[in-house]
Amino acid sequence: MNERIGELLVRENLLSADQLTKAREEAAAKGQRLGAQITQLGFLDEEELTDFVAKQYGVPSINLDDFDIDTEVIELIPQEVAQKHTVVPVNRAGSTLILATSDPSNIFALDDIKFLTGYNIQPVVASEEAIRRAIEQHYEQEDMLEDVMAGFDDTDIDVVQDADDFDEALANREAEDAPVVKLVNLILTDAIKRTASDIHIEPYEKTFRVRYRIDGVLYEVMKPPIKLRNAILSRVKIMAELDIAERRLPQDGRIKLKLGKGKEMDFRVSVLPTLFGEKIVLRLLDKSNLQLDMTKLGFEQDQLDDFKHSIHQPFGMVLVTGPTGSGKTTTLYSALSELNGVGENLSTAEDPVEFNLSGINQVQMHEDIGLNFAAALRSFLRQDPDIIMVGEIRDFETAEIAVKAALTGHMVLSTLHTNDAPSTVNRLLNMGIEPFLVASAVNCIVAQRLGRRICSECVEDDPEVSREDLTSAGLSEQEVAGFQPKKGAGCSLCSDTGFKGRVAIYEVMVMTEELKEFVLNGASTTEIKREAIRGGMMTLRRSALNKLLEGTTTLSEVYRVSTADSA
Repeated sequence: MNERIGELLVRENLLSADQLTKAREEAAAKGQRLGAQITQLGFLDEEELTDFVAKQYGVPSINLDDFDIDTEVIELIPQEVAQKHTVVPVNRAGSTLILATSDPSNIFALDDIKFLTGYNIQPVVASEEAIRRAIEQHYEQEDMLEDVMAGFDDTDIDVVQDADDFDEALANREAEDAPVVKLVNLILTDAIKRTASDIHIEPYEKTFRVRYRIDGVLYEVMKPPIKLRNAILSRVKIMAELDIAERRLPQDGRIKLKLGKGKEMDFRVSVLPTLFGEKIVLRLLDKSNLQLDMTKLGFEQDQLDDFKHSIHQPFGMVLVTGPTGSGKTTTLYSALSELNGVGENLSTAEDPVEFNLSGINQVQMHEDIGLNFAAALRSFLRQDPDIIMVGEIRDFETAEIAVKAALTGHMVLSTLHTNDAPSTVNRLLNMGIEPFLVASAVNCIVAQRLGRRICSECVEDDPEVSREDLTSAGLSEQEVAGFQPKKGAGCSLCSDTGFKGRVAIYEVMVMTEELKEFVLNGASTTEIKREAIRGGMMTLRRSALNKLLEGTTTLSEVYRVSTADSA
């Protein structure tokens, strides 16, 4: 932005003379343009400045953050030129190229780009910060990534490795390639700051991207240069103590980071060979955020009472079901924490062990040496157990031993992958377990999902949801009357998503005598569900609707995590 605009802003009382002077001094000291300093100092927001400049020059303004630019258009202007003039190509129509610039009076820049591309240039106004963000997003550039990392202090970060496995040659090679080490540290620490649950590092034919899963939804956060792909992948594998020479087979490992101030963070690492290189997914395991208090998980009071009553039985089986990433492990750990006492012997078979819990004997599975769930379960039964947790029942052998353990005086906790609580019964029958064993062994089945919470900082009424929308979702006319749905407007705290954090939605089916009769008589899933509802079971949809009525979540989340009750 040129000086003339600065003077005009003062004349229009949008900026004070002192503010203009301060912005000029800051711009000169930092070697930046005046417009960027005015917005960075908070004197005007980007939209106000853009609209003012557009009005002065009679040029349209554009919000680049809402605009998806085609790769072919980006390639018309080299990265160096876009950075030099702070411009970005937006679109082309015939022989005209639409160019976003913060200073439409810069004739030299427009002529330069016209000569370079051979197109007629039609300028549109965008803020300098928005243009920089667009350049960062659409151009692959190592320089800008290094600029981002220049102010990043990773002196407090330390990778914990076993001394026996430490390879000095690899360590020297890492030290020589400091930018890659810094970039990987930045990816890991940024994910922690954003409270991500997973990091996806994904190579494709012509691009390379990093995505974070935040509150159950993936967001793209970075596109490192593709030439750094192998270096980044190798760095993560070195940190996880994996074989960097093996690129054809999947590998699993773990990274433990010390972040200073006594804080540690574990990452579970999974490497999968794909067509264009290895995709790495890191699961963040933050013990400090592990919620072991059952009352805060999301249970309705009646559900919590039923669940607690079931796990405190002297024997039997309690199953937690749901898809991957639905919070089953957290629910099981909270149950183990509730049961963990000096007078009880607790053993768990897990694949993998996600969190270390004091007072509980946790065993990591190793399929390659024959230590699977079934083998671990057999050993547990020779270890004088009281409570056993099996990470997952995947096959008949594991299911059979678990059922027998539940029938011989042990409390067994485990997980299954099913859609809801009633369908778990038929899943066990399909595995080959006899109906009378299922009816005798199972105390309770809990199905669960994770719905996103509305951000508490930007919560507001949602006028777009009509009464008809609410009733068709399953609410009664009485519940809809006077109810105002909520949504998140989007703010800096929730990264403009409108959601912050998640809440568990449960379906707790206690195996009553009536339900056991239905199982023994070979009833279908629909019949079992209908009987469970008649006996007072709250379905996943109903639990989700309760969270909607409380103002905890939105109607779209209700539809995302639950299906309509047909029974």
